[in-house]
Amino acid sequence: MIDAARARVYAAEHQVRRLFDSAETHGVRTVHTFGSSLTLPVERRFASVESVQTYVDAVLGLSWVRADYPGAATPVAVRARRGRGKAHYEPLPPTIAVPLHDGDGAWALRELVVLHEIAHHLAADDVGHGARFVGCFTALVSEIVGPEAGLVLRGALHEAGAIG
Repeated sequence: MIDAARARVYAAEHQVRRLFDSAETHGVRTVHTFGSSLTLPVERRFASVESVQTYVDAVLGLSWVRADYPGAATPVAVRARRGRGKAHYEPLPPTIAVPLHDGDGAWALRELVVLHEIAHHLAADDVGHGARFVGCFTALVSEIVGPEAGLVLRGALHEAGAIG
């Protein structure tokens, strides 16, 4: 099956991650983007597979997540992924695989990447990066990272053509 939205979603997510990276690097959290000035919240970073697992369990245990997404009742394992190319979600059994530290750092051990993979689990009936996945991903980012992060993500997704 062709995932037509994949490249657009990834482009938007990379744009948002660059904003967060710049805010962290320069210590300036106020950004001017998509016609708004806002202060980016702090994005959580993880040190290990175990810390990602704890976070995934906590997100899936949130009452609003359980109410909105029946798949939250199904546990998700987290494992290290060889290589550094990408994180990914495996539906059977439900598993999130994340690359760990390498010479360039631990790019995947961050909240936006982990929420992206959790969204695949919660929107499992939407193969790829379709509307249900995008809606779930933006809801997770807005509610967990913060509304400012959600606004930036929605703007980037719109600019990339992933949402109307």
